[in-house]
Amino acid sequence: MKHLTAILLSAIVLLATPARAQRRGNSTVFHAFPVVGMTFSQIEGDELKGFKKAGLTAGVGAVAAFGGKEQTQLSLEADFAQRGARNTSGDPYSITGFTLNYVDIPLMFHYQDPYGGMNVGLGLCYSRLVQQPHGGHVYYSPTYFVPDSANMVFLKNDLAVVIDMRFTIWRGLKLNMRYQRSIIPIKNDMTFTEFHKANEPGETWSNKCYNSSVAVRLLYVFGDESYKLKKHKRR
Repeated sequence: MKHLTAILLSAIVLLATPARAQRRGNSTVFHAFPVVGMTFSQIEGDELKGFKKAGLTAGVGAVAAFGGKEQTQLSLEADFAQRGARNTSGDPYSITGFTLNYVDIPLMFHYQDPYGGMNVGLGLCYSRLVQQPHGGHVYYSPTYFVPDSANMVFLKNDLAVVIDMRFTIWRGLKLNMRYQRSIIPIKNDMTFTEFHKANEPGETWSNKCYNSSVAVRLLYVFGDESYKLKKHKRR
């Protein structure tokens, strides 16, 4: 864990220096950006549905031209992101929810549309769990599924596919919509017992669990001039 922290801190220091972007001739090799936003997540396999768990996300990244073209890019980020589960039914006998805190490192390929307004990305994200869940764990009402609250330890590593869309607001300021879904389980044995009546347990089963989240973020790409592509194409 100490080695991972040192690597991430080094990455953040390197990525957070936009004024020092390296140049080759007259073209910028990479552009750095900070990012901040919200996550809305669920854990598939926990018997709760809906992206009802809200959390925070923030980090830094860098994007570089790929293949010698303005329209193709690669990006790398180091982010903090909160995910988890929440039941909003208001039933006093339902789960209150829990939070999983991650450090995300997404590597993505992007296509910038030739008019500079939209950027579409696809890639993979490695995530490291830095805080295990906390919160209440009681009945899932009204079906009375009871999770084994003594077995709430999640795996520390997560690998997810990422789909990303960015819309230019003004110059380097962009609105980012991101969907992320685990491709390997974050927990192999979340166990449930169904109760038809109080103190009368019925069927017991275990599910594999996966993170699934949607993020809404703002980012500012320093030195980005993609907004000029539209003007250039019109000439």
